Amino acid sequence: MLEVENLRKAYGPLLAVDDISFSLQPGDVFGFIGPNGAGKTTTIRMLTTLLEPTAGTARINGADIWRDPMGVRRQIGYMPDFFGLYDDIKVWEYLDFFAAIYKIPTSERQSVIDNVLELTDLSGKRDSFVQTLSRGMQQRLCLAKCLVHDPMLLLLDEPASGLDPRARAEFKELVLELGRMGKIVIVSSHILPELAAFCSKVGIIERGRMLAFGSVNDIVKQARAGRHVDVRVIGELDGAVDVIKSMPHVLRADVSGPSSFAIEFSGDEQDQAQLLATLIDKGIRVIDFRERKFDLEDVFLQVTTGAVN
Repeated sequence: MLEVENLRKAYGPLLAVDDISFSLQPGDVFGFIGPNGAGKTTTIRMLTTLLEPTAGTARINGADIWRDPMGVRRQIGYMPDFFGLYDDIKVWEYLDFFAAIYKIPTSERQSVIDNVLELTDLSGKRDSFVQTLSRGMQQRLCLAKCLVHDPMLLLLDEPASGLDPRARAEFKELVLELGRMGKIVIVSSHILPELAAFCSKVGIIERGRMLAFGSVNDIVKQARAGRHVDVRVIGELDGAVDVIKSMPHVLRADVSGPSSFAIEFSGDEQDQAQLLATLIDKGIRVIDFRERKFDLEDVFLQVTTGAVN
């Protein structure tokens, strides 16, 4: 498992990362979300032992980033947002080079390379030169390189950057498969709808501080007060709003358009059904009544201010 405890990174008076703590279990796919300059990459670089923390620590299966950095590196695969690929080298040669760096025995390298090529759907490009691959295939090759030593933790910094929609969908399925294999995957990204679709946990960071951490559903529930219902009616709104404000469980009712208003509601589904029935009994002609669905993007905009370090 991954345990992060009070991790901090300061550059003089500037706190790039400010006492971040969280833990992840095998199979977790963690979406690390924040505006540019929030501290995501700094955190990832500390977890990979490429940057020394000012305070705090992190442990991967007991290996501490302070006391056992090489033990940490043996258990991680790091894919930075900008990665280098060598020209005039074939795909299998590129992977063989990194397998040698990770000290995988020569007798095992062939099967290891075949396995990671199959996992990343690059078997057909085994003998292709790296520079001939598309952007999406190069991304998958970089991920394949991170997998040759079978790491427990994968850290992917903006992995879908520059990919077309199909390539992003394929990459998402690959990340999900890695989670099903029992690996911990940390994905830093700005594409919030896609993160919500495949991450089991998310964390929102701004100005170095973790503002929210947990499952997408839990974070959405914590960020909003009760239910939010949008109503459209025929006729005057003033009378309808007055009726709504006097009803039980209604926290707030505001006009949101020429023929619509928004309700902040603390009741359950039964209370919500009663609210609609009361509106109709009062002679208010309702043509649309629906609960507003909140997503990760709504939560992100609510809990962050847009400030950067």
